[in-house]
Amino acid sequence: MSDHYFTNRPQTASETSAWTYTLRGKEFKFVTDTGVFSKKTVDFGSRLLIETLDFSEMVPGNLLDVGCGYGPIGLSLAKEDAERKVEMVDVNERALGLAKQNASNNRLGNVLIHPSDIYESVEGKDFAAIVSNPPIRAGKQVVHGVLTGAYDLLKHGGTLTVVIQKKQGAPSAKAKMEERFGNAEVIAKDKGYWIIQSVKQED
Repeated sequence: MSDHYFTNRPQTASETSAWTYTLRGKEFKFVTDTGVFSKKTVDFGSRLLIETLDFSEMVPGNLLDVGCGYGPIGLSLAKEDAERKVEMVDVNERALGLAKQNASNNRLGNVLIHPSDIYESVEGKDFAAIVSNPPIRAGKQVVHGVLTGAYDLLKHGGTLTVVIQKKQGAPSAKAKMEERFGNAEVIAKDKGYWIIQSVKQED
């Protein structure tokens, strides 16, 4: 039986591959492996999320990538703005090792990469933005934990931005974000993927 990408310690035999990919106009070198999500290329949902994020509208502060995998979202954010620190967390230890290697290969020092079960071991607080391509196959409870738990870790004006396919629960995710934040907007749609964003406003 093969491992899920949200397994803590994948037992699948390691088979690394290295390739380059351009995100937000910048070239990245990635090393990936079996047992991680989308090992052959940066998946479409993550790419759409990366390209949709608007740094000009983001409040000052650090960023958090929840379920970072081998790192494409968090590392692209770190490269976009070296003044911001990007905390990157996942439960998959193999993915985290790759994310650290990819941060080093791309000479990105403004990152903190470590294990955390959703927000359980997150070190920062008062984030300007939290981003996630949540692990849909881990179940609705996990996904909704990502959506609702973000609120307390954001500063005023901070945003939660996620990517979810319509057929995999984007409408219910939007409703859950609206329930927690009081607002939720679909800021991009493409090929069935929704980029949904909520803003932390006054309590």
